[in-house]
Amino acid sequence: MSQDITGRRILLVEDEAMIAMLVGDMLEDLGHELVTVATRLEDALAAAGNGTFDLAILDLNLAGVLTYPVADVLAGRGIPFIFATGYGSGGLKETYAGWATLQKPFDQQALEYAVEAALQHGP
Repeated sequence: MSQDITGRRILLVEDEAMIAMLVGDMLEDLGHELVTVATRLEDALAAAGNGTFDLAILDLNLAGVLTYPVADVLAGRGIPFIFATGYGSGGLKETYAGWATLQKPFDQQALEYAVEAALQHGP
């Protein structure tokens, strides 16, 4: 890698507490800081619009509500993000087909790769 991508501040949008804890542990192991966990769309939109972080990981589906509005806010602010979904990249709407995606369930190595890709290359 040509640049150090550790030590990044990360927003996690995830409605499953156990998954959020697991992802938080994995991010810490990778040298990052989980600064906010948003479990509802309203909280995620507020964090996306006003938060200070380097990257976001978005569960595509929060209890039946899609997180595309959060992605729109992040894209508008120029903040890279990763979709986490059980549907894989094929399940994304066309507007976001090129963005980094984590297929659920994922392991720490897949998370590390997605974070590096999102930070270095964006969409």
